[in-house]
Amino acid sequence: MPIYELSDTGIKRLQKTTFADRGIRERQDIQRLLRDQVEIISENTMVIAEEFGDWDASRRRIDLLCIDKQANLVVIELKRTEDGGHMELQAIRYGAMISTMTFDQVVEAHKSFLTSIESEEDAEQRILEFLDWEEPDEDSFAQDVRIVLASAEFSKELTSAVLWLNDKGIDIRCVKMEPFYDGQRILLDIQQVIPLPETEQFQVQVRQKKQKEQQSRTSSRDFSKFTLSIGGRDHHGLNKRNLMYQLVSEIIQGGAKPEEVAEIISWRKGNLFICFDGLLDEEQFAEQLMTLDTGGKLPKTKRYFCKQEELFHIDGKTYAMTNQWGVRTLEAVDLLSAKYPEKNISIERE
Repeated sequence: MPIYELSDTGIKRLQKTTFADRGIRERQDIQRLLRDQVEIISENTMVIAEEFGDWDASRRRIDLLCIDKQANLVVIELKRTEDGGHMELQAIRYGAMISTMTFDQVVEAHKSFLTSIESEEDAEQRILEFLDWEEPDEDSFAQDVRIVLASAEFSKELTSAVLWLNDKGIDIRCVKMEPFYDGQRILLDIQQVIPLPETEQFQVQVRQKKQKEQQSRTSSRDFSKFTLSIGGRDHHGLNKRNLMYQLVSEIIQGGAKPEEVAEIISWRKGNLFICFDGLLDEEQFAEQLMTLDTGGKLPKTKRYFCKQEELFHIDGKTYAMTNQWGVRTLEAVDLLSAKYPEKNISIERE
């Protein structure tokens, strides 16, 4: 869409130009300037790092790594080209790479960024203030990854792919940055084109409705909460995974061995616990986990209770229990209750 200059003498159409023709570079100019004013293309967003690429065996770099007010990670990719290239594919790769980042890892990335721009601000405090948090909340952090693509123009192939991905629940936005030249100044017409701002809320509602319908057809997940009574104490508001952790933890603290518990829950015998030699702390245990093959599934650190206070140190070894529990959870509770009657184990659905 053309832009016009309105004056007393008339209305003059401004000349559309390109970033290349005006000698504007992608990284040194566009990226540098947007880094300091990222809200121009993504509102309520904070830059965490520039040219971020803190992963193994890859030279790829995210132009701008950000977070939004909902504590979601945001990948921002910039192009000065006239069609956007294949930036949507590139951004999806990046989104997958950062999807498992923790709060502490984001703080470290931001700390490096602040050092690079010679800022002495405290990285963690800046993030907490932006999120309006008093302290880190790992359970609420980085629950989703959003993608923002900013370019002078987008090809039909790219926009078709983005529309399809949005329909599948991946949050990708296209922001057009069209340069114009009036003989002296370079002007930018910046508009979000996908999804259109005036239809964005409606599209979100339609997408959420589709997702709920699909989940109701294909998912049998149980989000029930339970109260566990054991040894004369009650533990309230436990979902299935926390119910099992609390129960097994109490049994092990009472003197039972992890191997003994695994024998009782026979169908989980091979993966109820993961164990390494030595009395390891959380960081050391995580390093050992990362060396294991995940078989394309969730990283091991996401599949086990492996925070410092959740680990079991027994007979010179360190154990972590799985947090993956499904339809046979209550059966496992019954078996453990029968094996350890002295614990007076009972559960009640809340």
